[in-house]
Amino acid sequence: MKGEVQRTAKAETSSPRSQRNRTVLFQVALFSAVAVFTVLTFLARTTPFFPIDLLITGAIQSIDSPFFAGFMWLISWPGFLPQSLLVTLLVALGLYVYGLRWEALASLLAAGSSGVTNQFVKEVIQRPRPASDLVHVFAVLESYSFPSGHVMFYVSFFGFIWYLAYALFKQSVQRSLVLGFAGGLILLVGVSRIYLGQHWASDVLGAYLLGGLLLTGIILFYRWGRTRFAIRSGGAQ
Repeated sequence: MKGEVQRTAKAETSSPRSQRNRTVLFQVALFSAVAVFTVLTFLARTTPFFPIDLLITGAIQSIDSPFFAGFMWLISWPGFLPQSLLVTLLVALGLYVYGLRWEALASLLAAGSSGVTNQFVKEVIQRPRPASDLVHVFAVLESYSFPSGHVMFYVSFFGFIWYLAYALFKQSVQRSLVLGFAGGLILLVGVSRIYLGQHWASDVLGAYLLGGLLLTGIILFYRWGRTRFAIRSGGAQ
């Protein structure tokens, strides 16, 4: 009975109708993300910050704990140079040594495209970072604020690593650790950037949206090229 139920569920999820529904949902989600990001970008170009940005920052920074402050800084630390470059190269090298050469190249593309895209949008929007007379700023940064570069890097790069671990490897403790670590960084980096006073919540939201769109493109490109260029020496475990 259990096997029959599983076969029926698999048949339903792989049916043409189910595939069409997933395609439509994906397209709707993609269009919605583009639309929201477009509106948010226009508003960020004309508004230094929103009232809700102040409220969210005040609420998060009201957490008065040295441990929490240190933890938030630790979450953000890998996103600064030269750490971000070192992490990217080490992960790509590990994938290459393991035999995942196309995956290594795609991971470099995920990190590099994130940085280039983020810098381009920042220069176009030129939104100032939170001022120290409005919120507590742990360290002053000279670059523009919208969208958050940390969040974009974490979503595109660590998001791609999360996808690889989920798609290529069998269930194991190691796989679960990678999924939990990468997913945790992606979820927490937005909070850390707000807590440290280096971005507004709207900067973070914009970065999650743009980073998600970029990650989608990277995954589609990776899947397109995997059957054409992938040369793998080992098997996923």
